[in-house]
Amino acid sequence: MITAVVLGGLFVAADRVAVNMAESEVAERVKTSQGLARTPEVSINGFPFLTQVAGKKLDGVDVTLKSVTATADGRPVNITDVRAELGDVKINSDFSSAVAGTADGSGRISYEDLTRAAPQGATIGYAGPERAAKGQVKVSGSLYDVLKGAGKNPDSRFASLLKQDLTVYSSVELREGGTVRLRTETLPGLSVPGLDGMLRDVLDYDLKLAGLPKPVTLDRVAAEEEGLKFSGTGRGVSLVG
Repeated sequence: MITAVVLGGLFVAADRVAVNMAESEVAERVKTSQGLARTPEVSINGFPFLTQVAGKKLDGVDVTLKSVTATADGRPVNITDVRAELGDVKINSDFSSAVAGTADGSGRISYEDLTRAAPQGATIGYAGPERAAKGQVKVSGSLYDVLKGAGKNPDSRFASLLKQDLTVYSSVELREGGTVRLRTETLPGLSVPGLDGMLRDVLDYDLKLAGLPKPVTLDRVAAEEEGLKFSGTGRGVSLVG
């Protein structure tokens, strides 16, 4: 009985050592194959690990990154809480190939980072629970700053009007290829001819995201209090190789 317990303990210990080594190896391979600046955290699920390796299929692999620097129309934007939960992962003996049957991915962009990628003079913020549930964000700033930042030159006769603060709400949609589309719902009643159209030209814009890790294929977006949360699913996703 004592021998069985000791042997069982040794097996568990050996199994945990093996899985820790494998997690480190996979993390480095993911970093290299995905061209990441930081090494991700990798967790291999299921027990025992060695039995899964023998069968060349893992129950699941979780990959997390605290942040990824992507680009939005050429400007750097920080995407945080990047996660990929991969299931039914088929591997080869040295982990140089790993393909997941299913994948769930997510990431987040704070409103501060969205503002950096927004038209100059505009600030993107949380629109409140009711509007956020509709996928809307708040866009604010002075009319003058927003138009001037976009190179627009409204009639100087309306300078006093242009100094007023602007608050509008825009719907956010994630389009194919990682494009974030913002479209203004309503504009305040402005008495200056042509100003509404000029303002909409500035505030209706697309933000093309590039540089996300390949395992994270995002096709949905939700407006939350901390920022925009992106999520998506996939099949046959290559983790390394």
